Amino acid sequence: MKKRVIRACAAGMCMVMLVFCSAGEASAAVYWGSRGAQVRQVQRKLKQWGYYDGEVDGVFGQETYDAVVYFQRKNGLTADGVAGTKTLNALGIASSAENAVAASSSGSSSYASDVELLARLIHGEARGEPYVGMVAVGAVVLNRVRSSSFPNTIAGVIYQQGAFDAVKDGQINLTPNEQSRRAARDALNGWDPTNGCLYYYNPATATSSWIWTREVRLNIGDHSFAV
Repeated sequence: MKKRVIRACAAGMCMVMLVFCSAGEASAAVYWGSRGAQVRQVQRKLKQWGYYDGEVDGVFGQETYDAVVYFQRKNGLTADGVAGTKTLNALGIASSAENAVAASSSGSSSYASDVELLARLIHGEARGEPYVGMVAVGAVVLNRVRSSSFPNTIAGVIYQQGAFDAVKDGQINLTPNEQSRRAARDALNGWDPTNGCLYYYNPATATSSWIWTREVRLNIGDHSFAV
């Protein structure tokens, strides 16, 4: 009798563990700049369904981004160009062993990915600026994530079409230095030198007439920060 109770308890514990393990499995998000098997899966599905005409090369660039946005709009998803869980599910891409390993990352590894992407944007947009100005650029990205007027992910904000010069000219792909990573961490940890600004620009080089209509709240280095 005692052995049967022990076996039953062990079986119950196994079921609980399976539930938690299954809940933790999810396909890893891919976005502009991502490479690999997951990107190829997305491209293959989009091509199969007529959303994508490019090569299935595993490189998430402009054509893949445009195709993802097109698919998202057609399927009632947030059109941020990021193939996250909902978009992958809509594409019918199930978790694989490779995806499960990537998606089983803890909150700390997700944080590390956010740091690296934000650091790349800061490095491309604000290297050479005062340190507080580098943090301010990161804070603008995070303020946009929180705003209903912008995509609700860091990747979505950064890769929103036409949003940042560093993405357009490829400087987003430069390897960030430790100062840029530290600025990204400070921004992610809550430091906002702009106090809620959603825009910044260099008055000496800005060519958009629209940006001059925004209310400037402060200037740091070569950048004006506005709402």
